[in-house]
Amino acid sequence: MALDIPVPPQVAPAIARRAVEWLVELQAGTPSADLRDAWQRWRAAHPDHERAWRHVESAHAHWQGVASPMASATAQAVLAKPGSPGRRHAVKTLALLVFTGSGLATGAATAPWDNWLADERTGIGERRTLRLAEGSAVTLNGDSALDIDSHLHRLRLAAGEILVSMPGARTLPLTVETAHGTLRALGARFAVRLLANASRIAVFDGTVDLFAADGAHMRLHAGQGTRIGPGGIARPVAADEALTAWADGMLIGGHMRLDEFLAELARYRRGTIHCDPAVAGLRVAGTFPLADTDRVLRAIAGVLPIEVVHFTRYYVMVRPRQ
Repeated sequence: MALDIPVPPQVAPAIARRAVEWLVELQAGTPSADLRDAWQRWRAAHPDHERAWRHVESAHAHWQGVASPMASATAQAVLAKPGSPGRRHAVKTLALLVFTGSGLATGAATAPWDNWLADERTGIGERRTLRLAEGSAVTLNGDSALDIDSHLHRLRLAAGEILVSMPGARTLPLTVETAHGTLRALGARFAVRLLANASRIAVFDGTVDLFAADGAHMRLHAGQGTRIGPGGIARPVAADEALTAWADGMLIGGHMRLDEFLAELARYRRGTIHCDPAVAGLRVAGTFPLADTDRVLRAIAGVLPIEVVHFTRYYVMVRPRQ
């Protein structure tokens, strides 16, 4: 049965998710006076909050009492334990259904929602380390999004980059999924970065099994790296330990082209760094702290024949020194 759900308002995914969470909390038993007060304060805090809530309320009225994916997702969220993976997954599914029209859709239309609704997210320039079962740890680079299913020992990288460290004594394998394939590891240390058209993997300790969408399989050993993309799994290459320097707050320019170096640096600051083609091929060497990207720009301008021009706070041009 098709449901004539109203057109969703243009609100940030984080606000949409919070509106759905309020619905679930209010539906799970008799809400306390404190809960109702907090809910009303949230609605009054910003017009987008109220718009999101009214849309959730309207959608709920449409599907109430009707067998539908929305009703099923609501029931799963209400019945799941607060804070549990089951509730987080149900809330995410419900938010996608209510605000995008599909909890199963993938691709460019829902990618921003996948990122915002992920279990763990980091902002630009932020890093975070999470402790997993059996002593494993995963560190998220800036602007990353990760879903965690602790029951199935599975991670899904929706955006950005992670560094995974697993103890050798771990007895259960860990699965990492990306848009391009699946990794399975036991007692390994490895990094995964989601690129525009591929996933880049580097293994530093242990072994990692790779499975591409086309059915291809490859086992990577310590010191090896590769990419998984639409064409399957690429040939292994040497894994560069410098790729994980970000986990220590550093960027290593190992004789890197200037345009490539600036593209990496841009991941850790808001705005755009434009590199003039006339200086793109200059080489950068050294180790630089990511905590102060302006300082890094000044440092390379001191050793290369370039100048850094700040047109605005968010637009920087690197060009030949005048």
